[in-house]
Amino acid sequence: MSGHCDCHSPSTRSHSPAATAHSRRRSHTRLRTSRGVSPAHSSLAPPRPRSIPGSDSVQPGVSRRMRPVLLMKVFVTRRIPPEGRAALARAAEKRCNRPLNPDPPPEAHPAPHGPSLQLAARLAAQPFCEVEQWDSDEPIPVKELERGVAGAHGLLCLLSDLVDKRILDAAGANLKVISTLSVGVDHLALDEIKKRGIRVGYTPDVLTDTTAELAVSLLLTTCRRLPEAIEEVKNGGWTSWKPLWLCGYGLTQSTVGIVGLGRIGQAIARRLKPFGVQRFLYTGRQPRPEEAAEFQAEFVSTPELAAQSDFIVVACSLTPATKGLCNKDFFQKMKETAVFVNISRGDVVNQDDLYQALASGQIAAAGLDVTTPEPLPTNHPLLTLKNCVILPHIGSATHRTRNTMSMLAANNLLAGLRGEPMPSELML
Repeated sequence: MSGHCDCHSPSTRSHSPAATAHSRRRSHTRLRTSRGVSPAHSSLAPPRPRSIPGSDSVQPGVSRRMRPVLLMKVFVTRRIPPEGRAALARAAEKRCNRPLNPDPPPEAHPAPHGPSLQLAARLAAQPFCEVEQWDSDEPIPVKELERGVAGAHGLLCLLSDLVDKRILDAAGANLKVISTLSVGVDHLALDEIKKRGIRVGYTPDVLTDTTAELAVSLLLTTCRRLPEAIEEVKNGGWTSWKPLWLCGYGLTQSTVGIVGLGRIGQAIARRLKPFGVQRFLYTGRQPRPEEAAEFQAEFVSTPELAAQSDFIVVACSLTPATKGLCNKDFFQKMKETAVFVNISRGDVVNQDDLYQALASGQIAAAGLDVTTPEPLPTNHPLLTLKNCVILPHIGSATHRTRNTMSMLAANNLLAGLRGEPMPSELML
């Protein structure tokens, strides 16, 4: 797939009770810092409206009317990891080296001297952007997002933020760059964004290995029934060693089917191969013989993959073609001993059909890192099943990866504001 996991159903984004509760007591925090304030601590604000000291100050000797004509507004929809936050804070401390609207050729203006030279130096040291963020770990409510993005030139958002026509209209004509801290972009109204000439940055590649590690961990956890075993230790069910107790399924001499042999799909296969997998199958929009050669993977139809695989890992992008791909027909074709794992997007799976397949013993087990909605309600039927392992969308959740993602998202945003090539731009 082109992107992991990082997906929420549009109907649930930014409307969770937790987010609503936070909206009553949290507000935006500016990341602009005064001299002597560490950027790494600039977002650690109390849950009340405030500005970072000095964020609206004027340098000594310069009147307000002498400030730069264009101060770019950036809105960040959540607290982000420290490296990305620090990059934004630095941009809010000084102007970019390359002006957004370059001055006419030097000969058109006399060289500054005396007081003019001092004024130019002072202005050059001022920020080129003003950064505000929603100061919470919980999703921003839609009304707050509309208020925050109004007039913004740049938006840094998460996969849980539905950026649709309503939000784009609220932003207005200033909005030139959207940077999402995710690989997946199904939360963005791309057709509308393209129509408005807005550039989009995203974070591919940097979470491939981390997500593949999680996929293998989830597969092993599910097929070897580890959560059940842990629970039996805790509740006293472990009485002695029993030959048939808690037996699961192993990877040796198995057939693994991968739905979507993209970057993450390949990384998963690369990690599973040393476990003694005998055969790899894959399906997708088209064959990928060069990528498949490393694993001697065979391109097959989706029904054939479902029927022949002992383990199935879904690692594709969410598209109109893949939405609901894993449904009743898919599960009916699977072996009774087969294990199903999804680390892509919740909407790729029909969860009602999956529940029936698991509850009836039509398939052996399932492991999910993504669901619809997210978070999954605690009374959801899937959570009643012992043969279903569900994780809270943690595919990219390592400190290193999340920091790298935040830095890339910040750099995408800042490059876009400067009119420069982004490190990772989605070409619309």
